[in-house]
Amino acid sequence: LRTALGIVREEGLFNLWKGLSPAVMRHMVYSGCRMSFYEYIRDHVLKKEKDGTYPLWKAIPTGMVSGAMAQFLASPTDLVKVRLQMEGRRVLEGHKPRYRGTFDAFASIVKQDGFAGLWKGWAPNCQRAAIVCLGDLTTYDTAKRFILRHTGLEDNALTHAMSSACSGLVSATLGTPADVIKTRMMNQPYHNNRGVHYSSSIDCLRKSVRQEGLFALYKGFIPTWSRMAPWSLTFWLVYEEIRVLSG
Repeated sequence: LRTALGIVREEGLFNLWKGLSPAVMRHMVYSGCRMSFYEYIRDHVLKKEKDGTYPLWKAIPTGMVSGAMAQFLASPTDLVKVRLQMEGRRVLEGHKPRYRGTFDAFASIVKQDGFAGLWKGWAPNCQRAAIVCLGDLTTYDTAKRFILRHTGLEDNALTHAMSSACSGLVSATLGTPADVIKTRMMNQPYHNNRGVHYSSSIDCLRKSVRQEGLFALYKGFIPTWSRMAPWSLTFWLVYEEIRVLSG
């Protein structure tokens, strides 16, 4: 909350929505792909058990692979989002703005670093997505089936809401350290296509813990959970309703 108030005071209210356009673009790619990948792997590759269940040992790699594959496709939009969100801080520090908007950011990155430059930081990005989807997709699917099998509840909005609450908490718990690493990797300056501060995700993890302590990995946990909880609830309720409507 203090961080949000600081952004409003120093940069203006609407800077809280900085990076909204690439964030929407990212979810159009990421959310659609991860669900398609998850259901395809679950139904056609690893397959459910004969009784219709999907054991945890199958759900874990399914969620992680689905998240990583979807995030790789969406990585350029995530890079632009992170850089646009840092523009306000750069201006306050006396630097000139790097980008005029979302499409200018895409064009500038391609001009400066080439088309492959849009995938800078893709490795920690995909690692984070794999962990988050392990918490989100795997937890939701497992929690939902557990509730249906061990309670008298039916496959309805209440069950979906309870399952999404579980998935939101687990996603935030597992995803915050990966989010810290991903953000630091993607926002660091590069020289000769090499990161100035960190050479890899492991290097970033090691330096962050050594210099700031273990809890540095959970910086931003509350805003992360505050974002993931309503997102998870909204996404899964809407997704389940779409499944019902589409048959």
